[in-house]
Amino acid sequence: MGWIEIVIEVARDHAESLSDSLMEAGALSVSVEDADEGTEAEKPLFGEPGMEPDENAWDRSRVVALADTDADHAALVAAAAADIGLSATPAYTLRSVEEQDWVRLTQSQFAPIHIGKNIWVVPSWHDAPDANALILELDPGLAFGTGSHPTTRLCMEWLEAHAPQQRSVLDYGCGSGILAMVASKLGASSVIGVDIDPQAIESARFNAERNQCDIEYALPEAFGSTHPATEKFDVVVANILSSPLKLMAPMLAGRVAAGGSLILSGVLSRQAEEVAAAYAPFITLTVWAEHEGWVALAGQLPQ
Repeated sequence: MGWIEIVIEVARDHAESLSDSLMEAGALSVSVEDADEGTEAEKPLFGEPGMEPDENAWDRSRVVALADTDADHAALVAAAAADIGLSATPAYTLRSVEEQDWVRLTQSQFAPIHIGKNIWVVPSWHDAPDANALILELDPGLAFGTGSHPTTRLCMEWLEAHAPQQRSVLDYGCGSGILAMVASKLGASSVIGVDIDPQAIESARFNAERNQCDIEYALPEAFGSTHPATEKFDVVVANILSSPLKLMAPMLAGRVAAGGSLILSGVLSRQAEEVAAAYAPFITLTVWAEHEGWVALAGQLPQ
């Protein structure tokens, strides 16, 4: 059994509303693409980690609806168009989608990721390219952080360059737990990961167990109750977003031990100065490295 894709080109103003109406009319799934994709007129949409763009639409949008082969495709499009008040049913084309092994196809899209000098992030269905490297077995999932995003990569490279051997590490906003696991495998004496998302904490605990890392993961409330504000860490890393990072400046800087280091990412290059300014009363941060428009800020408290 296969499926049919109904491909409709519409103006920006109708893309999202038509998508919703197609779902209500019986489409199995709907996506919106740039109709100019692959041409000089293509316009990428940007969003920060964990945040979608304000609008998933382009000046010339392509709405692609998936339907059963035996569905009444003309009636589906007509019903959706009428629902949003279009005066005429838009033109559309049909594309057949053959049945495939979707699990195998999805897995083929995720290859091992090489980071820094000696770190590999390897999905469970792949063999590690270098058995002597620092290997993290990590499958793509719901929690942010697989090493593919520049901000995660920057933090991992900093940890590799400043191996926290026999040092305590706090990973605030841990997501999948990947930074905490890097710190653990690099010889940290103790590692704690904190995240506001219970699902992220569950994912991080699973990943740590799979990678044989002894890491404590907790929600902020539990972390605060078991680790009072007076407890300091040799390394504090936070890969979040610029706005929450600025708000958390007193708290995060206050968790850094004398002689300890603070590393921040999730910061665009144009946001670096304002984030550093928020931390200036507590610690001096400078741009440690930049990658694809994102930066990692780092600083060290005096002894």
